[in-house]
Amino acid sequence: MLAAIRDNSVNFPLFLHVLGAMLLIGSLAAVAYVTMLGWRAPDRAPGLSRFGLKALLIGVLPAYVLMRIGAQWTEAEENFPDDFDPAWLGIGYITADIGALLVLISIILAAIGLRRSREGGAGGVRFARVVGVICMLLLAAYVVAVWAMTAKPT
Repeated sequence: MLAAIRDNSVNFPLFLHVLGAMLLIGSLAAVAYVTMLGWRAPDRAPGLSRFGLKALLIGVLPAYVLMRIGAQWTEAEENFPDDFDPAWLGIGYITADIGALLVLISIILAAIGLRRSREGGAGGVRFARVVGVICMLLLAAYVVAVWAMTAKPT
């Protein structure tokens, strides 16, 4: 019902925000899944680790940027009053800000892990496992944020 009375200037930024959020969750799920497969199949771990680390760099970072730009643009177009502070918006900001830090840490670890795997060492697999754990934590936090954005708890 709210979508029927929403101002049209909000539709495109909101679309970008939702698209970025879904791409972010999908790419995080892919990285987490691939690293978990690497844990269960040690003989395939180096290849799966490289794939997961590259997916983090190619998928997660652009999706996060798109989600965050869309969120800020949507909030700017909504023209909320200054005293407007709903819980769902706070949850979104907290998960996005902490998520930015964890994504940055993951990208640094992924870059180090990719460099080590190219040198032929097993260090890349260890870095991929740490990145996988961080991605699983981020995935859980972003699922809570998606719930908060859709359910709009007060």
